[in-house]
Amino acid sequence: MKFNTVLITSTSVTLELENSEVVNATCVFDVFLNNECVLVGHNKNVFSLYGLKPNTEYHVKLVSNDGSVGTGYIETKVESICLNVRRFNAKGDGTTDDTQAIQAAIMACPKFGRVLIPKGIYAVKTIFLKSDMTLELAAGAVLSYQGAFYSGAILPGYLTDPHDEEYYLGSWEGNPLDTYTALIQGINVENVNIIGLGVLEGNGHNFWDFPKVKKGAWRPRLLQFIHSKFVTVQGITLQNSPSWTVHPLFSDALVFADLKIINPKDSPNTDGLNPESCNQVLIVGVYFSVGDDCIAIKAGKIYLGSKLKRSTQHVMIRNCSMNFGHGAVVIGSEMAGGVKNITVSQCLFNETDRGLRIKTRRGRGQDAIIDNICFSNIKMERVLAPLVINNFYFCDPDGHSDYVRTKEKLPVDHRTPYIGSLRFTDIVARNAEVAAGFFYGLPEQPIGELILKNCEFCFSDSAKPGQAAMMDDIPEYCKAGLIANHVKSLTLDNVKFDGIIGAPVVLNDVEEVVGYDR
Repeated sequence: MKFNTVLITSTSVTLELENSEVVNATCVFDVFLNNECVLVGHNKNVFSLYGLKPNTEYHVKLVSNDGSVGTGYIETKVESICLNVRRFNAKGDGTTDDTQAIQAAIMACPKFGRVLIPKGIYAVKTIFLKSDMTLELAAGAVLSYQGAFYSGAILPGYLTDPHDEEYYLGSWEGNPLDTYTALIQGINVENVNIIGLGVLEGNGHNFWDFPKVKKGAWRPRLLQFIHSKFVTVQGITLQNSPSWTVHPLFSDALVFADLKIINPKDSPNTDGLNPESCNQVLIVGVYFSVGDDCIAIKAGKIYLGSKLKRSTQHVMIRNCSMNFGHGAVVIGSEMAGGVKNITVSQCLFNETDRGLRIKTRRGRGQDAIIDNICFSNIKMERVLAPLVINNFYFCDPDGHSDYVRTKEKLPVDHRTPYIGSLRFTDIVARNAEVAAGFFYGLPEQPIGELILKNCEFCFSDSAKPGQAAMMDDIPEYCKAGLIANHVKSLTLDNVKFDGIIGAPVVLNDVEEVVGYDR
């Protein structure tokens, strides 16, 4: 049983089994530290250990029920001091406003220190982080967000300095707009850890009745980092977010490990984790059950995308469980700065409307380049449409305009987005309903390359017709195979279908087809 270290702090570690299984190992195993059993009967590929001593070496041994053993060593990081927020007069009684007490502990924390929030319910507004610290929520600790419309601090969408340079803070659906501050907010911070078995409670019901109404400012996130780097979030549960749950913006070198992100199925725009204009992001072992997209990778709308040209790049997603919601892993639709080099592997997509979902449209701009997207070793269950690429996404006030919706060939100009290479390997989708794959490029800018290898699509006996993509002027489908429109190159290698109606592959304006006889 080989394993690797995903992340390590002064008192915790996240480990990941090295195997080809999806989310769960095929065996049950116990975990020992220095020959003491600390975790019994575990079967997840990703797991975390807490309560370790700082600056200490541990011998790790995994013993499975099939007799296999894995061993290795870890060494925790140095810690200067641990500050318990109770010593700063935090009550944790669920009614007292503990914002100031917790903020005092954070501001008093020296470099490499840890602020500990013990068991209790802490009613708070926004907690601001600073650099070079760890915030730990112990088991049983709940930070309960008390923000509301008109009563919270606001992040301006942008400010200007004396040289008329813009400084961006608030963000709403890819534009620099005023938003309320998050439950936990990091701005211009680095070397920050948020760890533990506690809970961030967003009390989103205070905001969900007016999802598209700006009331003083736009709805807050639950956890947000802006202009930050070297940030780790480990173990905690995030639930009932007012809007997007985790939103890193203009940030780099981020790790999200072994989290639970839980929002009601019908909660509006409660995406799970949306890295926007970020670089070097690792998402591993995260459980999602949300009311919108589980992971949505973004890079701003046309104003920020064309001005900053800051893409989201080098995102790795592994051993995650995506449940319900509109899409499992989504790119767009706010991606005017481009999205490149995305790898998704060993993930389970369960009852999401779509598996992979790419959303773009004319008007996102010439910097809106999506390229080098790789999905491998994915299991899907009851995903209505497993693979969807939509170049006609009808968002925004002009989403139904002739310019966006027309299927006629238009001139390629500075407004035209581009989709390059996408690869899908070892995909098994069971009990699908609408279509195995729906790929619709622009007639003036076809999708560059689609490769499907070792993919199996099986349809439910009770499948119902539905829309494969949110675009105008397309029919409903039921048990359809692969539908490809405006693609330069399509490769099919060992692609199987079960229970489809009609032709397994339907092609329109596909220049090159490999592995399928037209």
